[in-house]
Amino acid sequence: MPTPFPGMDPYLEQPNLWIQVHTGLILEIQKFLAPLLRPRYHLAIKQRTYLSLLPLDAELMGIEDISMQTSDGKDDNLAMVAKAVEGELPMPETVSERYLEIYDTATSNVVTVIEILSPTNKITRDGRAQYERKRFKILASLINLVEIDLIRIGKPFAIKVKAQQNDYRIVISRSPQRPKADIYLFGIRDKIPDFPIPLLAGESEPVLPLNQILHDLYNVVGYDLAINYQQSIKPPLPEKEAQWIAQLFTKQILDNLTHPKE
Repeated sequence: MPTPFPGMDPYLEQPNLWIQVHTGLILEIQKFLAPLLRPRYHLAIKQRTYLSLLPLDAELMGIEDISMQTSDGKDDNLAMVAKAVEGELPMPETVSERYLEIYDTATSNVVTVIEILSPTNKITRDGRAQYERKRFKILASLINLVEIDLIRIGKPFAIKVKAQQNDYRIVISRSPQRPKADIYLFGIRDKIPDFPIPLLAGESEPVLPLNQILHDLYNVVGYDLAINYQQSIKPPLPEKEAQWIAQLFTKQILDNLTHPKE
């Protein structure tokens, strides 16, 4: 069953599911762009790995620890030990994040970096610091940056743009035009816009149909089987958007009843 959303499906943002979606998108973008770029360019998947303190997902219920101890083992001289509740500390975990680099085959220089942001880039201290350092390094270089943010959770990375509130964004930063950049802003009601992939100055830029790539991936993998659309969306949406989603689901149910699939 296809996703009921015209563009980004916010249910795909669930942390455990997004890991799969992120990897799938990286592979599919490489598969789409590679034939268009060769032999002038080579497209490679890269990976960075680091330790990060990931947020605790669930609230932990306190469990009373009632213990009686004595110094001499005799029952007539009991000393009460303070009651404790069971807790859990955030532990460092190894985070691996994949991204794409486009190389000039003549010089082996990196021409463009394509990043798809993950929750760890936006909500963990270490992940955000790691990505901000890399972002700064790219913006100070001759490398183009394509930054795809399909995650609503966390604070967006700094851009200066006059626009209303939006759910998602795509940033195209061409090195010769900095600090100016092309910003694509869109919400859950919108299709993900097609956008160009910058290369060396003056060269034709292939257009990436990310919306189609995501929806094809959704259908092939069968993400609908891993999603419970009856659950509430996290992080929660504004009331108007929540009402729109309710209407969207109602329409889909009616369409399926009217035009059932064999």
